[in-house]
Amino acid sequence: MVQFTSKAIVALVAGIFASGAVAQCNPPAVNQATVNLVAEFEGWSPTIYSDPSGYPTVGYGHLCRDSRCSDVPYPIPLSVANGQALLQSDLAVARRCITLGTNSRVVLNANQYGALVSWAFNVGCGNAGSSTLISRLNAGQNPNTVAAEELPRWTYSNGVQLPGLVRRRNAEVALHRTATSVPALPACS
Repeated sequence: MVQFTSKAIVALVAGIFASGAVAQCNPPAVNQATVNLVAEFEGWSPTIYSDPSGYPTVGYGHLCRDSRCSDVPYPIPLSVANGQALLQSDLAVARRCITLGTNSRVVLNANQYGALVSWAFNVGCGNAGSSTLISRLNAGQNPNTVAAEELPRWTYSNGVQLPGLVRRRNAEVALHRTATSVPALPACS
């Protein structure tokens, strides 16, 4: 058995990336239907408020790291423009989560991808990444079947089913089912 030191592994990985053997992966942007869905269900607040689970939140559903939202790089109260910029930054995290969490055999159109980005934005990348939904997609199951069966399971917060989450998951399933010829995934190979 060959053993490598951590320094050797870092050098090997750096060499692979430098050689271009591994393509960089840029998650695709989401369409306006996705941005509209997220903005509608998150709502807008220029000031800090507690979300239904009691967490400090600002803008379009930006979950803050502390009660003062000191992680937000804009002055609070937020301007609409800064709120939209913060939303795009938060969506980028969810886009990476879905793009990198799915394997290269998962084929999604822009609406299917957007619905899953909205879901990941809402439930968090850790939950999305360890979900049955992502596992089933990666196993090659039909994306429409998977979304219709799995998204409605994500309607609880702290053990309580929230009507707003039921409506949101229904809207995500509807977006997922909306036909479009615009491709989204796979984005990486």
